[in-house]
Amino acid sequence: MKLNIIIFFLAISAGNTFAQREVVRQPDERKPFILGVIEEYQSTILGENRTLNIYLPEGYNGNDTTKYPVIYLLDGSADEDFIHVVGLVQFNTFSWVNRIPKSIVVGIATVDRRRDFTFPTTIAEDKKNYPTTGHSDKFISFIENELQPFIAKKYQTNSEKTIIGQSLGGLLATEILLKKPYLFNKYIIVSPSLWWDDGSILKQQSEILTENFAQKTEIYIGVGKEGLAPCTAPHVMEVDANLLAEKLKLSKSKSMTVHFDYLPEEDHATIGHQGISNGFRMVYKP
Repeated sequence: MKLNIIIFFLAISAGNTFAQREVVRQPDERKPFILGVIEEYQSTILGENRTLNIYLPEGYNGNDTTKYPVIYLLDGSADEDFIHVVGLVQFNTFSWVNRIPKSIVVGIATVDRRRDFTFPTTIAEDKKNYPTTGHSDKFISFIENELQPFIAKKYQTNSEKTIIGQSLGGLLATEILLKKPYLFNKYIIVSPSLWWDDGSILKQQSEILTENFAQKTEIYIGVGKEGLAPCTAPHVMEVDANLLAEKLKLSKSKSMTVHFDYLPEEDHATIGHQGISNGFRMVYKP
């Protein structure tokens, strides 16, 4: 009887020991995958906080003397274009590719695209449907007077600046090109919404069209097979983009180069990645 009791307690003890071994967990050895840094900037001009997603190239050191070009990306939220554009930048700066120089990417996270990327419209229906539109002047002032100085002060940058914009972002990039061309050296404009305000941007006069414009400027305009624009007046996206390219090519300036790229296998939803990739290849071409 005593032997049975001893065996019973030994069995319980062994079971408890086994159970304790099972609950011992190995330390979690996973580490976060860091793609960039996040800056929060309180804009006086816009009267709000703006999130900046920033990618720093391999080898970046804020304490050395190496200076880098800056690529400013509209629609630069993490769930918009920031991640895939940073991938393109990293790939194109690999030493065995060497298509563009190592660059800092500043993704400007979106708050209200229609407010920030459009100028005032005369179309009553658009005013009614999109009541916050028409404040691109403030956003351009934010870029010029707050954002660019902030980036230049905090990061190791040189004078070369690129802007990338698609759709309404492409409209804003076009407006900057025509009204404030010195803000950037390179413009990558993809599927621009030039139909806004019945295409009035295509009638905009600009210093960039005169022989006095001397800044070396590269412009890429890419558009897919996109058809009618989402507006009341009849506008075809690829036709408007071609009209913009032709307008710029008539410039008397010898300092500007225009690349027009029609991608018939892409549409408004798919052109972004391929268009930006092509844009890098063309505007950085020696």
